Amino acid sequence: MPLKPPAILPAAVLFDMDGTLTEPLLDFPRIRADMGIGPGSILAALADMSGPARLAAEAILHRHEDEAAGRSTLNPGCRELLETLSSRGILVGCITLNSRESARTVFQRHGLPIEVIITREDAPPKPSPEPLCGACRRLGVAEADTWMVGDGQFDIEAGAAAGIRTIWLSHGKQRAFHAVPWREVRDLWELDQIFKGIE
Repeated sequence: MPLKPPAILPAAVLFDMDGTLTEPLLDFPRIRADMGIGPGSILAALADMSGPARLAAEAILHRHEDEAAGRSTLNPGCRELLETLSSRGILVGCITLNSRESARTVFQRHGLPIEVIITREDAPPKPSPEPLCGACRRLGVAEADTWMVGDGQFDIEAGAAAGIRTIWLSHGKQRAFHAVPWREVRDLWELDQIFKGIE
């Protein structure tokens, strides 16, 4: 049975980028192999490096991100959802683990109306709440009046830590992590219908 729409519109919605607004293109196993690192967080492994090794690994990561950004495609319903939010006066931000350059490429390529973009150069990466709280400050909204939408574990954990309501984009998959989102939607079309259903 579908969830009843919330009673009150948020002041702002924060989105993850890769896998949420755009279709996932990054091949993480290949990136790790090219960087010469094992399983686990790529950014954590990068933080443990120094000197020439770190510079070389960063260049590899940037190359993969830039290639993916240049070939990026929007998830179905993305443009329509953003149009709905704009028509209802809801501010939009993006919180991504990607580089600022690759995020800029994505948003310029698709002409997406995003008021605030927080990348890994701007704040500690998710699951830290800091990038979400920073986005709220820049948008001039309270965390309690904001929603976070993402397809990953760190999106939900960061939102919970920031006191922000979270919506997990499942893409029809079973949740494989313990963090519990406030709501769950299958795709951006479903989320768009939720916003359209709020009076």
